[in-house]
Amino acid sequence: MEYKIPLSLVELEDGNYHLTATCRFDDGTVGVWVIDTGASKTVFDRTLTNLYQALPEHDDSRIHSAGIGAARLETSLGLLLPFSFGSFINGAMNVALIDLSHINKLYFHATEKEICGLIGGDFLFANKAVIDYGSLTLTIKT
Repeated sequence: MEYKIPLSLVELEDGNYHLTATCRFDDGTVGVWVIDTGASKTVFDRTLTNLYQALPEHDDSRIHSAGIGAARLETSLGLLLPFSFGSFINGAMNVALIDLSHINKLYFHATEKEICGLIGGDFLFANKAVIDYGSLTLTIKT
């Protein structure tokens, strides 16, 4: 089956763009995701505790993340509750949990929106995702 998910193009600064997609969680909460083709793992905001279950801490349950900056972020793993992009329903999935509060302050200042996370390569690859910038759609094939 093929699903076409509408994307929004957000211009943070002149010539600096993010693609975002809006989802709905089973409890009715709406979330905005940044589509991040450079992120290997999907990341979720650890402050949104009602939308995931923390996984027990084991030696291998902590992962290290790094962005463009040199600083490494220590993250933990969580099980994200199911959510949907329109008619596409994504079941529970493992995600990296990071406090996105500081990012959301900057993001809200530029866009008046807050994000719940970053859709990474794990999600995009598993769902055979194709981004079409011309039509601003994310196509998922299951």
